[in-house]
Amino acid sequence: MIVKPETVTSWHRAGFRRFWRLRSRPLGRPKINDELRELIRRMKTDNPGWGAPRIHGERLALGFEVSEPTVSRYLQQLKRRTDPEKAKRWLTFLHNHREVIAAFDVFTVPTLTFRLRYCFFVIEHHRRRILHFNTTTQPTGEWIVQQLREAFPLPCPYRYVVFDRDRKFGTEVREFLKVSGINVVRRSVRSPWQNGVAERWVGSIRREMLDHVIPLNERHLMRLSHEYISYYHEDRTHIGLDKATPSVRPVESRPKEAANVIASQRIGGLHHRYGWSAAA
Repeated sequence: MIVKPETVTSWHRAGFRRFWRLRSRPLGRPKINDELRELIRRMKTDNPGWGAPRIHGERLALGFEVSEPTVSRYLQQLKRRTDPEKAKRWLTFLHNHREVIAAFDVFTVPTLTFRLRYCFFVIEHHRRRILHFNTTTQPTGEWIVQQLREAFPLPCPYRYVVFDRDRKFGTEVREFLKVSGINVVRRSVRSPWQNGVAERWVGSIRREMLDHVIPLNERHLMRLSHEYISYYHEDRTHIGLDKATPSVRPVESRPKEAANVIASQRIGGLHHRYGWSAAA
């Protein structure tokens, strides 16, 4: 049976979801629906002085079965919504110190046999270069510290490192960065925009490679990832860099009038780089 590559990848994603759905069971309290969440927001907006007990009482009077701790939890989420002034200060900090800021994060990739690989990477803000990349099945704090040693050899040119509040980035990671003379900058809860450079790179590698290829194993994933990183550095133009590349791709002038534009494959033909050919 002959099928298209995108059909195979869609089958793999559907199988991966079904595999973990069968292995997983829901934990904790059930989530409330959008209607109840919107009602909490509306009651708080209409009555700024009300707290969780008062709003919970009104909901019980309307016949909604929900606990008071659940109402309190969603009220706390409302308080954490982005403050325009706070966002402005954060963006100013990123702009003024971008030459000395790096960031790191972890994302997951399922292999052909549904084994999860955790991909750790470090990216600099100034030129968007990937400083380090590696994968593992168990991203422990000790393993992450070793990756940071390889990413930030001394003397380290970076003064700030941005990362999220994942439990994997615990005390060991923070202590190592402080000892290395790097300031720890952890983003706020539920604020991925504060680590936008790293989050954007995760989206790029997924859209431009991982959504089209199923890694067979760790070795295959590492080979594909390093090919993408090379393409990302040398060939791919970036809007945030004024359509330049992290490695500053030189502008090619037409060598001769008879020269033609040729395409060179990248990542097995998923992408291409274009340049001038020498005249025959």
